[in-house]
This record gives sequence, structure tokens and C-alpha cells, in this order.
Amino acid sequence: MRQARTTRGRGGDEREPDRSGDVHDPDGVRLQKVLAGAGLGSRRACEALIESGRVRVDGRAVRELGVRVDPGTAQVEVDGLLLQLDTSKVYLALNKPRGVVSTMRDEQGREDLSAFVADRPERLFHVGRLDTDTEGLILLTNDGDLAHRLQHPSFEVPRTYLAEVAGPVARDVGRRLRAGVELEDGEARADSFRLVDSVPGRAVVEVVLHEGRKHVVRRMLAAVGHPVLRLVRTRIGPVHLGDLRAGATRPLTREELGRLRGAPAARPARRGGER
Repeated sequence: MRQARTTRGRGGDEREPDRSGDVHDPDGVRLQKVLAGAGLGSRRACEALIESGRVRVDGRAVRELGVRVDPGTAQVEVDGLLLQLDTSKVYLALNKPRGVVSTMRDEQGREDLSAFVADRPERLFHVGRLDTDTEGLILLTNDGDLAHRLQHPSFEVPRTYLAEVAGPVARDVGRRLRAGVELEDGEARADSFRLVDSVPGRAVVEVVLHEGRKHVVRRMLAAVGHPVLRLVRTRIGPVHLGDLRAGATRPLTREELGRLRGAPAARPARRGGER
């Protein structure tokens, strides 16, 4: 049986056993070249990442520069973030305007999501939905595995909404939403709630939840006496809407994508949520 060996780095610091031989693919691409192709910097900068122990392949630390990997199958992490090495995959954030249907092709001829990616050659699809009157963040991709992951209840990806509602908002509204409100299709709970702003007759509140039932944010707020006047989704997991203008798209950042792809499955999810 092969013995693990302990090496010492510069300055005599002890490093964990080198297991790079377990992930080496002699027919693959040098790891530093793969990292550079993923946008991690120059070849030399990527070599420094490897030597400093910040890179893992298939869960194992790699510190040797001669290691080769298959970019199509290897799971490569840098500082705990899982990299997307398949350059054919596309990941976009879209700020969906109000009045747009959350489908790539609407059979009734209404404005749909395809209008915002008409210049792209890839066949993209949306991850989740927003109702026609709801604005904000929606993800577009051609990565079916990630789309399934984000929509599967076991991963409980949180979604954040800003809602303009009829005010004033009573102090117990947040407690009631977190405790759960009964809807016609079962109880729904918010993960968090806060009052963002308030003026006479109206208020802006933030609601965070993991749930996926249709119109659930609107229905929850109506159930506690605050019908929604305007609703915007501002965040999906680590992806923020930010200052992205209505109708515009942007690629997900490497950090956003790494955190989405590396999210662990949670306990079985509760039902509910705005789609």
C-alpha cells in the first residue's frame, strides 16, 4: 500500500500529505493551464495558487505543478469555490421587466424572455419563474444539471423580494410571516422579513424565502393585510440584481457560479414560494 508522505514548504511549515497522484490524468491538460483558461490569472499566477495549496481536484489537495486533469470531468475548486470549466455553458442574470412572460417562447404571442437573448447562438432556458407582473432577477442558462439543482427543493436556494405594499405595516407582521400563514394550498413561511421604508399609505418590505409555489409572496402578504402593489425579486442565492437595468443581462461572476454549483443539499424543504 502506498504511504502518504508529508512535505515541508518554504519556511519549514508542514503540509498535508500530497495526494495529487490520485487525480492525475496522463492524457489530460496541465492544471495550471486549466486554471488560466477559467480566468484565474496568468499561468504563473495559477502555478502559485497550486503551490500554496489553494486548489483541490475531486476533493483532494493538489500542490504539484505536473498534475494533469480532464476539464470535462474533473471537479476543480479554488479557495473552496467550484469552477465551471466547460466553456460551452452560459450563465446569465436577467432583470425581467414587468409585463414579460417567464417563458422562452409564448404561444399567445406575448413578450417573453427570448427577446432579451435573441442575439445569442445558444439555446437557453430559464431557471424558475416570475409571474408576469413581477419584476427582477431571473437566471438563464444552457446547463440543465445546474438548473435542476437550483430548482430542486432539497437545496432550498433562498430568494429575496422587495415588495411595495399598502401601509402602514404593523409590528407583528414579520413575526406572523415567519411563524407561517395559512393559504388555500397549505401553510407558507418566510425565512426573514424586514421593513425597508415607509411613507403615509405605503411601505417597502423585504421578504426572504426558499419556497416555490405560485404567487406565494403576493398571497402571503395579502393574508396579513398588505396587498402587493409592486414586487421585485432582487436575489437568488448568492446572485444579486444590483444595478442591472430592466431588460439587461450580465454573465454570472465566477464567485456567484462557484457558490451556486457548490451549494450543499439541505434538509427536505418546506413547501411554498414566489416563482
